[in-house]
Amino acid sequence: MTPFDNIGVDISVVLGSTHVPIHQVLRMGRGAVIELDTRETDDVQIFANDVPVATGQVILRGDRVGITIKEVLFRAPGFRPRDNVRRV
Repeated sequence: MTPFDNIGVDISVVLGSTHVPIHQVLRMGRGAVIELDTRETDDVQIFANDVPVATGQVILRGDRVGITIKEVLFRAPGFRPRDNVRRV
């Protein structure tokens, strides 16, 4: 077991985005549909601890949704190392 085996990373995937006026959000109910600015064939953005790390595609496996990684971003755009991180 290495020291890195117990480090957790939050992974999130952004399918798309949109802008909705707050009054419309407040009126939404169960079954409401929020349209995004993407198509089903567009790439998704994959983040690790809120830092973009890859792009991918949505896949369906039975009743499960997954993501296949298309491209790994070796240096994410806008990435800035934290000042309190020790550099080796």
